[in-house]
Amino acid sequence: MTAETEPDCGYAHRNILVKGFESKMAISTFDLFSVGIGPSSSHTVGPMRAAGQFVSSLAESGRLADVARVQAEMFGSLGATGKGHGTGKAVLLGLEGEHPETVDVPAIAERVKAIREGGIITLLAQHPIAFNDERDMILHRKKALKFHPNGMLFSAFDSRGETVSQKTYYSVGGGFVVDESAADQGYLIEDSSAVAYPFKSGAELLSLCEEHDMSISQLMMENEKTWRTEQEVRDDLLHLWSVMQSCVANGISNSGILPGGLQVRRRAAELHQKLLSRPEAAMSDPLSVLDWVTLYALAVNEENAAGGRIVTAPTNGAAGIIPAVLHYYMRFVPTANADGVVRFLLTAAAIGMLYKMNASISGAEVGCQGEVGSACSMAAGALAEVMGGTPAQVENAAEIGMEHNLGLTCDPIGGLVQVPCIERNAMGSVKAIHAARIALRGDGAHFVSLDKVIQTMRKTGQDMHVRYKETSRGGLATHVLEVPVNIIEC
Repeated sequence: MTAETEPDCGYAHRNILVKGFESKMAISTFDLFSVGIGPSSSHTVGPMRAAGQFVSSLAESGRLADVARVQAEMFGSLGATGKGHGTGKAVLLGLEGEHPETVDVPAIAERVKAIREGGIITLLAQHPIAFNDERDMILHRKKALKFHPNGMLFSAFDSRGETVSQKTYYSVGGGFVVDESAADQGYLIEDSSAVAYPFKSGAELLSLCEEHDMSISQLMMENEKTWRTEQEVRDDLLHLWSVMQSCVANGISNSGILPGGLQVRRRAAELHQKLLSRPEAAMSDPLSVLDWVTLYALAVNEENAAGGRIVTAPTNGAAGIIPAVLHYYMRFVPTANADGVVRFLLTAAAIGMLYKMNASISGAEVGCQGEVGSACSMAAGALAEVMGGTPAQVENAAEIGMEHNLGLTCDPIGGLVQVPCIERNAMGSVKAIHAARIALRGDGAHFVSLDKVIQTMRKTGQDMHVRYKETSRGGLATHVLEVPVNIIEC
């Protein structure tokens, strides 16, 4: 797929629409929630996976030994903000066969430095070739591919300069990666698995719950049994929860300045100490619980900004909201237990799937409403369920969570997932709790449906100027630094 110069009105790409969900696409909870590294699921996790898929395809075809040079080209938002998001280092690690779930995070900096300074990269950890960062890692700052603004082109050449293989990939949000064949057919994940209760809208989800007298989490558990046993689903979800807890613990333990050049100070550790120093505050200030929720969200997103290990929920940029609300549930709701954690994550995933299927969770495609908005909606609905809400109340909570994030732009200063991203996760967490409480005070009946608000989010993203969709060429990004990110060095 050829690149096109970016038109003034925005990236040249068609919207991602799912065709034939029942027959072509099934999404698992573990597609939406996965362990990765910061700072961005689209710009870090996705490119690492794409690079790994490319070199794996070379090995599977028996052509890996023929490769003398590999070139990686990043387009659209990946090109515009790749420096600040660590896209280059992610691609290098992916080419060496690393995975976001298992890569040794503390060793990343030294490994990348060794590749760049030594001029050697070892494909799939078995085939060393020469590597020149300026020649072989190209960030196109004003070119985009047609299908999606997060496009990548990988090329492998032999010793004579002849092309061995060339593949196009797209990082479509949340660490999801599709290749050119998927793009041509307009779907996100090809999976012909037949789930027990397929749905592609909120209305269908509610109808299934009513017909079968099931909660949303119960219905999701039955669908997850397509791929895993119930015990495996439970164990894997609790593992995700343990990673979220570790991320919070790391976030409140680390202080100092975040990488990237903006000199943003980490605040979670200091806030934690202040809260611990006045445990009696809750007796005089009933809203002090929100300070703890803020702490959890800040801790996660500071870890994300520092390149630490996090859970994409559903993206890295919004990774603090679901852990923060889940911590709120476990620590401040008296009836909380491990079963509730499982139900929470299953319900959140059901809501996230609706955004993935019918709109987008990619900040590069629809702005931050697709990231923080989706995460807020997912957390709100999930909290409503574990606090005893009916499916209708869950749907109402999810709708409120997105309705009040519509139009949210994605314009990170300096192309870094720091400002306004870190604080925005704290605000989204509090908003999710508020949305759940509003919904639980009602009977589930409301004026705007979740389906309508998802449609509106999608259309708002279509109408949003490209400057406000993760390019860092508009909004706060330019009004604070006064220079677009594609000109400065992050």
